[in-house]
Amino acid sequence: MTDLLPPADWPYRGASRIVAARPHRWHVQVTGEGPDILLLHGAGASAHSWAALVPHLADRHRVIALDLPGHGWTRSPRGRARLGDVAADIASLCAQEGWSPRLVIGHSAGGAVSLELARQGLLRPDRLVILNGALENFRGAAGWLFPMMARMLALNPFTGLLISQGGRSVEQVRRVLSSAGTELSEEGVARYAHLIQRRAHVDGTLAMMAQWSLDELNRALAGIATPTLFIHGERDGAVALRVAERAAQAMPDARLIALPGVGHIAHEEVPERVADEILRFTARATAE
Repeated sequence: MTDLLPPADWPYRGASRIVAARPHRWHVQVTGEGPDILLLHGAGASAHSWAALVPHLADRHRVIALDLPGHGWTRSPRGRARLGDVAADIASLCAQEGWSPRLVIGHSAGGAVSLELARQGLLRPDRLVILNGALENFRGAAGWLFPMMARMLALNPFTGLLISQGGRSVEQVRRVLSSAGTELSEEGVARYAHLIQRRAHVDGTLAMMAQWSLDELNRALAGIATPTLFIHGERDGAVALRVAERAAQAMPDARLIALPGVGHIAHEEVPERVADEILRFTARATAE
């Protein structure tokens, strides 16, 4: 039963609780007071990813961070990780808990979920912020090989155990972060190493990858009228800057800020800079 919540030294562990909202048992962290902000992390991460950004927001907002289905300490059924399902289930959780996010901030795959929430009208935020948004399917050989591998791995209940165990998890995390153009502190690397040692987390991440398709969302970008700010690290080795450029150009009310020298996890690398851009964006909305 001790595994139901993060360890005692996990960021914002005191704000952690488990919320049952079918078909998931969500791990959520809620801090601060004021208008609601919803934070959606990327594939393979957890709510911990927002730890450095939360203090810049929680002094004037109620900040809601959750672990996506199958990630971190959220328990989810297999086969419930498609983009539309994830968005619908998050909206149901918000309705159940009485949350009304005026701003949704999504990183990487969480950026796609944020846009899907707005596309379907499942939530009606005033603004969206997309950080290094993963908004395109894999190209070339990876376009067929990686999704196929993910599907095979997700079907094997022992895969997560085989991948996540071993004493080389820190080195694995460093390699992945380096390929994404990101450098984190030793503490930051250790958080991700802890996650990939959890079989359920690895299984949940693989399940999301196996079911991920963004074709419909990309076709619909021109119809998403919610004012949107894209923030993207120029050194991102996981999602090219041109992805954000194309998305911002496709949407009727979107702008892009590129961050020189920053990789894929901008809000962990330069949280003050990201917070400044977000608060400037929301202040502009208030002035209007």
